[in-house]
Order: sequence, then C-alpha cells, then structure tokens
Amino acid sequence: MSPVCSVHIHRVGGWGVFRAVFHMGADRFALRRMRGLRFWKLLGTGSGDTFGVRDADLFHWALFCVWDSEAERDRFESSDLARSWAQFSRATWSATLAPLAWKGSWSGVDPFAGFDPIESATSADEPVIAAVTRARVRPRQWRSFWCAVPAVAASMRETPGLIYRVGIGEAPLGLQGTFSLWESNESINTFAYRTRAHTDVIRETHRSGWYAEELFARFVVLSSKGNLDGLDRS
Repeated sequence: MSPVCSVHIHRVGGWGVFRAVFHMGADRFALRRMRGLRFWKLLGTGSGDTFGVRDADLFHWALFCVWDSEAERDRFESSDLARSWAQFSRATWSATLAPLAWKGSWSGVDPFAGFDPIESATSADEPVIAAVTRARVRPRQWRSFWCAVPAVAASMRETPGLIYRVGIGEAPLGLQGTFSLWESNESINTFAYRTRAHTDVIRETHRSGWYAEELFARFVVLSSKGNLDGLDRS
C-alpha cells in the first residue's frame, strides 16, 4: 500500500469555537500516538486576504495529515478524535490526496519523503488538483509580505478554475499558508505563472528572502466527502 495525505476542514459555531480551541491543544497528544500517522499539522484558518490577525476565522479549523496507507487514513475516521470533532462541528469536509509535485520543507522536514509522485491524468476526466503553500516569514519581512498579499489573493479569486481557497496557519503571525482546490493543473499554472501579482511576488521572494522556510505542494484529489460551505465535490 502507498502512503497518502488527507485534509480535514470543520465549521463550528457558537460554543463550538471554545471546544475547537481546546482540541487544538489537546489533540496533539492523541495525534502523536496515532498508528500510521507520519506527519500532521493542526491549523487555524482565515480569509487569506492579508494573513493578518484580522483575517482569522474562528469558525473554521483544519487538520493536515500524511499517512502510511489509505487504510490507516480510513481507520482515522472511526477514531475517538474524529468522532469528537463530528459531535460539535456544524459541517465537515475531508479529502484523500496523493502528492503530484512538491518542494521545500515544513517544520524542518520533507513531509512527503519516500513518496513516488502520482501522474496527473490529462484526459477529460482530469482530477481536481489541491495545492498547499506554507511559509515561515522572517519577522523583518512581515510588513513587505502583508503589503503584497491582497493583490495575490484577489488575483487567485479571479483566476478561472479555482474551486475553493482558505488561508491556513499554525500561528496567528509568521506561519502562513493556503489550501486551495483547482479544476486542473492548467488552471493552477495560470495563477502561479501567468498572473502578474503572483509572478511579482515570486521575484520579490527570491530577491528579498522573505521566507525562512517554505513548502509548495500539489496533489491529486483521490476522493472527498462532506459538504462545507457548498464544497461537496467528490
């Protein structure tokens, strides 16, 4: 069996916010002991429009995982941890992912070490593509980074083929990223390499050294389930 990744996004409301905040701390102990789990990150979310504190969304929370096999990932769905989130979430969406291409590191490691990149289909049944970008911004570069983000976020929203996007972060400041879904590789390539706002940021990143660490990864969406904010594609 081959290793796989998964992403889980929950929407909560009311008192569920306090339970979610509690779980973001308490779940670390359960995840460390979970069988077949190679790598994981508990993530807060936001609009991703500026990656400032005001962007934070206390009603959406996420978990990203790398599993030894799809069987281990499926077993997670019946775990106490997953059932606990289901009890107080108003909506949940999750997807199983296979890495297509990646570069960089996350918390000092390559989360996908040992993976053989999957080949994306190019026919009419081309799969949905997921993308994770994550960066640890150098403190002295925070202001320049924040100034550049709104134009990039607007450009992403306007790019044909974007299905869904959400800002993700391990902390309110400095550890920022996005999770997005695209109709095809071509659509995400259009955003990454043919929109001026994003190509300008790429040049500035290399010139100024904004990031102390960065990761860019694309995935084929193998399957998905749930319905969150209208996101019910399988």
